[in-house]
Amino acid sequence: MTRTTQAELAHLFRALKAPAAARALPALADRAREEGWTFERFTEILLATEVNARDSHGGEGRIKTARFPARKTLEEFDFTFQRSVKKTVIEHLGQLDFLHAKSNVILLGPPGTGKTHIATALGIRACLAGQRVLFATATQWVARLVEAKRQGQLEAELKRLSFVPLLIVDEVGYIPFDPEAANLMFSLVSNRYERASMIVTSNKPFSAWGEIFGDDMAATAMIDRLIHHSEILSLKGNSYRLRGKQLDSRPAHPTELD
Repeated sequence: MTRTTQAELAHLFRALKAPAAARALPALADRAREEGWTFERFTEILLATEVNARDSHGGEGRIKTARFPARKTLEEFDFTFQRSVKKTVIEHLGQLDFLHAKSNVILLGPPGTGKTHIATALGIRACLAGQRVLFATATQWVARLVEAKRQGQLEAELKRLSFVPLLIVDEVGYIPFDPEAANLMFSLVSNRYERASMIVTSNKPFSAWGEIFGDDMAATAMIDRLIHHSEILSLKGNSYRLRGKQLDSRPAHPTELD
């Protein structure tokens, strides 16, 4: 490849805003000549390089915008510790069929059993697949809606959120809701019913949601909408964060501390 050709190609790549293809061109051109690629094959691989780079960059941007508490993947999930969920079920969820079907994923179980890990990993998968995602705890979602209501923008905010394909509501049940908070959370769930997906995690079984929301009827109505089209996973066992720690251990000689 002559310097004149290189300069002209560099100019064209800049005009097309295709830096990944520009970087890959020399090596791909050498390989194409060595392996006797057709023009069509060479063009396909060169363009695919640029598209993949853009998808990756866009995915990273969506991951940042989602505001996940940490970066988690399904591949990192320890199924040898958490045996109450089947790996095949989680892998199926990782294919994101639930997202395209506008259905929900509900993760129930004690603290430390992997609910947030799974929710985050599925959210990151969705981001990398080109979908917008927003992550927040239940109390953070309520605070956001309270502020929108205070500014007279509640309906507009709910409408904006309805265009986000996946909302993740973490930690339902850690803090009970007052009546206003319960109504706002119901509005969020109701507004997305059969329109867009949610992933919800909770340390409480559905039977205790009446206590969380302060109203059995409101809780029942919310649960009804959440589970109508959903995959429900009940995680069991001890906290992964406390594995190997003997929290009930006692001093060898307690009388010495008296």
